[in-house]
Amino acid sequence: MSSSPAVPNRHLPGFSAPAVGFEEPFAMLEACHERVQRTLALLERLRDHVRQHGADGNARQAARDVLRYFDIAAPLHHEDEELHVFPALLAQATPGMRALVERLQQDHVAMAADWAAARRPLLALAEGHEQSFSEGDGVVLDRFAGRYADHIRTEEDQAYPAALSGAEPAALASMGREMARRRGAG
Repeated sequence: MSSSPAVPNRHLPGFSAPAVGFEEPFAMLEACHERVQRTLALLERLRDHVRQHGADGNARQAARDVLRYFDIAAPLHHEDEELHVFPALLAQATPGMRALVERLQQDHVAMAADWAAARRPLLALAEGHEQSFSEGDGVVLDRFAGRYADHIRTEEDQAYPAALSGAEPAALASMGREMARRRGAG
């Protein structure tokens, strides 16, 4: 496994993107989704690598990168949505928006549980305790990646456009400042 642009930032994963800043919070949220997708792609490449080469140093480092991203950046991203996107959708007070928010909130709970299960084999591999992923590990990792992919599609196709449609510039600026503050960037 070689280093590539798809490998998450070695500092604080999910924190910075060259063209996106907190002054555009919805662009930042979408950039986080891109990093999630890149990290999930890294996870898939890691699985292929382990099948072919075992848990060598490159595999252990890739596992650490995946762990770091989903331990640090993903919870911050979910918190962004819980604090800013979901309330904006609920303010629209339509049954469809309430159902959408409930579904996305349930996804966050399920994704946290999926991550807890997926984290175990990744940590074991990263620490050198395991040399491969079991068939059961594969099922857990597939479920984790699949749920994230579906969740991102729903947010980008439905939730973000609806929340952004009624957002005032002052509210967006406040949202961006709060997101930066929680990450120690503001």
